[in-house]
Amino acid sequence: VQLQASGGGLVQAGDSLKLSCALSGSLFMVKSVGWFREAPGKGREAVACLSTNNDIWYYPDFVKGRFTISSDKSKNSVYLQMDNLRPEDTAVYYCAADLGHSSSYYLCHSRPSEWGHGTLVTVSS
Repeated sequence: VQLQASGGGLVQAGDSLKLSCALSGSLFMVKSVGWFREAPGKGREAVACLSTNNDIWYYPDFVKGRFTISSDKSKNSVYLQMDNLRPEDTAVYYCAADLGHSSSYYLCHSRPSEWGHGTLVTVSS
């Protein structure tokens, strides 16, 4: 399974941005998908996860109400809509998938098996 994230850029605080992730390969194996980020000097953290089996999502508290994960199976794509962005949202964002677990909660609290290259999001104050 291959994942390719895109859509990052430079925005101002309060702006919105939508990231896209194109999936290819043996997609029938994908059980869950998610978005993670890594800010300078910090570890990688999950920001949104989605079960491809039942479309149940999971968000950590620090993005609830601001970020929305969605998928379009006809386009083999996963999206992350980010609203009301803050400077602390500045990070490299990665899309990821897991082939073994369908739980969105599990994905957001574990290390996915498949990773794409990141896309940089910079939020200026």
